Amino acid sequence: MGRTRVLYRTVIVFLLLTFIQTPHSMAWSWLNNKKKTPPSVLRFALHVSKMGKMDPHFAAASQDRSVADMVFNGLLRYQPGNAPHIEPDLATEMPQLVMENGHQVWYVTLRKGIMFHPGPMTPAYELTADDVVYSFTKAADKKRSAYAGDYEGITINKVDDYIVKFTLLKPLSSILFFPKITNYNGGFIVSKKAMETMGDEAYGKHPVGTGPFMFRQYITGEKLILGANHDFFRGKPALDGVELFFMPDTQKRKSGLLNGTLDVIIGSGNKGFASELMLHNGIEIDTHGVGEVTTIYFNTAIPPMDDIKVRKAIAYALNRKSYLNIYNKDFAGYVYSPVPSHFLPGGLTHQDVKTLGLDYAEDVQKAKDLLCRAGYPNGFTLELVGSEKRTYSNFYRILHEQLARIGILTKTKILSHADMHREIRKNPKPIVIYTAWRPNADVFLSRFFHSDAILISGIKPDTNFSHYTKIDKLIEAARHEANPEEQIQLWHQAQIRILNDMVAYPLIYANMRTPRRDYVDYGHRLKSSMALYPQFTEKTKLTSHTITRRNNFTQIAMH
Repeated sequence: MGRTRVLYRTVIVFLLLTFIQTPHSMAWSWLNNKKKTPPSVLRFALHVSKMGKMDPHFAAASQDRSVADMVFNGLLRYQPGNAPHIEPDLATEMPQLVMENGHQVWYVTLRKGIMFHPGPMTPAYELTADDVVYSFTKAADKKRSAYAGDYEGITINKVDDYIVKFTLLKPLSSILFFPKITNYNGGFIVSKKAMETMGDEAYGKHPVGTGPFMFRQYITGEKLILGANHDFFRGKPALDGVELFFMPDTQKRKSGLLNGTLDVIIGSGNKGFASELMLHNGIEIDTHGVGEVTTIYFNTAIPPMDDIKVRKAIAYALNRKSYLNIYNKDFAGYVYSPVPSHFLPGGLTHQDVKTLGLDYAEDVQKAKDLLCRAGYPNGFTLELVGSEKRTYSNFYRILHEQLARIGILTKTKILSHADMHREIRKNPKPIVIYTAWRPNADVFLSRFFHSDAILISGIKPDTNFSHYTKIDKLIEAARHEANPEEQIQLWHQAQIRILNDMVAYPLIYANMRTPRRDYVDYGHRLKSSMALYPQFTEKTKLTSHTITRRNNFTQIAMH
């Protein structure tokens, strides 16, 4: 029986791989047989060369997150285009908290009649509590999820077919618990029947969810095709499908948008990119979050960075404006605390840090005086590594110029972006400039400043580039504080300590700018998206005159 099951799964994988390589013209043949008009398919170009992970519990890169967002749902969801606001998704209402046997328990009631997509080996069927329990059990398994750590101390049980309950070993506020069951990271609900029938590997090549679009085909290195889910519980999608093109060449994406063969593209932060596009008729560019945050981290375990006077000297030598000038100021701005107050509860505003005297306004003479007091009147040299990516190389160039004014010489070795990430984790550096987004204050502080996350030596090595150890208790107290207001105060205290010890210098945030043809209507106001793209939902549409216009564009381009 075991051998038969293995052979069965092998055949499934083979068939899936065969389908993945099928000529793309067949992808819409099922629809063209039913419709006399050309299908309304949105064409979206990404800035990467291939698909990453289609198992949503491993989704991390932008292409992974966009596909997961369209194919799957969570019990709750970030409102399309309006993150971090959360609302019910598969759940009928926001979960209610009760105390049972001294523990927090959150009950979630499921909508009835929600159907999973038909899979290659399973028919469509109704989602129940069994799928939800299976999904979170998988999400909490280190071997089957990249986000298992998010569910430590949380158990889930089925109450009946439409009710599940989460029991927490330690209390969490709604600010921290709700994101764990949203359509993000480990919160996506997968099909128990499809995954058990296909196996994890095959499921990762043909995902089966409940979202507005369903997997159709992946042409390796070229594009991924999604078709409309006509049984979607929020209503039949206005689009017939979405095609995601893998196109790392910025100029090709730009040309495709201008000639009408593409409808939406991932843009570029290069100066002039947006303004050049806007010279053409029919182009719109949407500025939206989430805004990735760039911070300079000082390694307190390496001399001379272990001296607070040196770290403060460097802080006073810096000027945020120079870093901001790398970007178009229409979609970037200053940040004054590790948690960005523009986007998340728990951050400190400019006025907050200025009132506390922790804004470190540029003062070159003060920086020189601090270096002299630290015993470095002639400065010193720092060996650093940076990335070939334009923004990173510019960050390190500006750092070099600003620190040279106080006698500190930086020598930065430029590596590929992937190699830079490996090097700064394998061989800790005195200074690291890092750009990232995290979903809440706890994750920002835990991953960058808790001692467990210290590089190499930490219990769970992550991105504590500062080797900082002095706010563990504040982070942990905030994490388990059930009162949101008191929780925010604890996060404030932790960041005040970080700034006072000057182990990190928050620089700037940069929003995304997504160009599109003016006939694309997302169906929602685009303010911020946790999915790292504008979000295509059942309400997204191409206006009525689109097909004719785009066909004309395409014919011109072909000639």
